[in-house]
Amino acid sequence: MEERELTEPWEGVLIDAGPGTRTGVLVLAGSSGRVDRERARLLAGQGVTALAIRWFGGPGQPPGICEVPLETFVSAVDLLEAAGVRRICLLGASKGAEAALLTAVRDPRVDAVVAMSPTSVVWGNVGPGRDGRERPYRSSWTWKGQPLPFVPYDDWAAAEPTGGPVAIRGWYERSERTFAGLMADAAIPVEAARAELLLVAGGGDAMWPSLPFAERLAARRRAAGRQVRLISGGEAGHRLRLPGEGPAPASPRFRHGGDEAADARLGQAAWPHILGLLHRDAAPKR
Repeated sequence: MEERELTEPWEGVLIDAGPGTRTGVLVLAGSSGRVDRERARLLAGQGVTALAIRWFGGPGQPPGICEVPLETFVSAVDLLEAAGVRRICLLGASKGAEAALLTAVRDPRVDAVVAMSPTSVVWGNVGPGRDGRERPYRSSWTWKGQPLPFVPYDDWAAAEPTGGPVAIRGWYERSERTFAGLMADAAIPVEAARAELLLVAGGGDAMWPSLPFAERLAARRRAAGRQVRLISGGEAGHRLRLPGEGPAPASPRFRHGGDEAADARLGQAAWPHILGLLHRDAAPKR
């Protein structure tokens, strides 16, 4: 494998698995903002071209997940196409899954999406925008310069006890109730994406209710007669681990739910389905 460090138009790494590679996968981490090199290397080891990028917090980017242009991910698809792959997959976790789903809705070149610990709606910003402000709430994403409809947060529910990591799932659940009238407009229209869709979610997620979110996404797809597969694990948390990945490091701020064994079991259950999407024969673009 050959790794190429990228600095423009964003920080990242492109890993070429070698001659004959037919599939490219864009790897999107969540709100950590990191370039997920470990996961990209794992996937490249399966014979695909893997690209991992920093999509916020880098030079020229919003410092937080605030009005991040979805064109960021379209340009990453451009790079994968330029690398010569014929099949394009997006694999994202948490906010990265939100980005992957929204990109697939808008870019018909995307053949498959793996959304791990996803959401079914667009949420408000996490961190500051380009102006350095976190309030008032704004959309996490824009498309063609326009912010996407979103669900803001109920700040009353944001009060957190001090003294250790906290679970914020209840904050999202309360925000859904408080802003129920905004949910329909903020829903991610996954039924409009031509891509195949794999959802992976744990019932023990303590960050947000990713399994109920995934079930809503699956229902939208099925109602539209579109392909979808949902892999779930009742005890798994927010940070699922694929075979070959070590346990996620402990967070001083948040409780993610699940545990090392449950998170790994769900990753193991999803793994053959992920590989199936990556190695499916490339079809002509529509």
